[in-house]
Amino acid sequence: MSLEEKRTRIVEEMNYLPDRFERFTYLVDYGRNQAAFPDELQTDTFLIDGCQSQLWLVPELKDGMCVFKAESDSSIVKGIASLICDFYSEETPENILKGDVKFLEEVGVDQHLSSNRRNGLGKVDERIKRFANSCLEPDDTQ
Repeated sequence: MSLEEKRTRIVEEMNYLPDRFERFTYLVDYGRNQAAFPDELQTDTFLIDGCQSQLWLVPELKDGMCVFKAESDSSIVKGIASLICDFYSEETPENILKGDVKFLEEVGVDQHLSSNRRNGLGKVDERIKRFANSCLEPDDTQ
């Protein structure tokens, strides 16, 4: 599924929900339904600075495709970060660099977050893009 198809699916699902409370409930449930996040990955290496909550993002490159996992001590942050991770996962670094998560604004999630939470979630997108970009850079260690 392309990023545009993923975006369309997310927007349709979220817009089906009648109000922001239902949307946030959806996001909390989304985070709860993610695979268990190993405790040993909750390290400073993967910690997102600037987020009001504790938020970890683990990037990985598998067979030319990026995969991302997130964990947070905040249910809503975990849900939104997991949604962003799933949006970008199984995509090439090139596609990730062309993508954006403006769909969060489109479905009204962004406007109901505190500025600190928006800042932290913006850093998730930034970290994902930085990882994708690093996957394209030649390896100078060879």
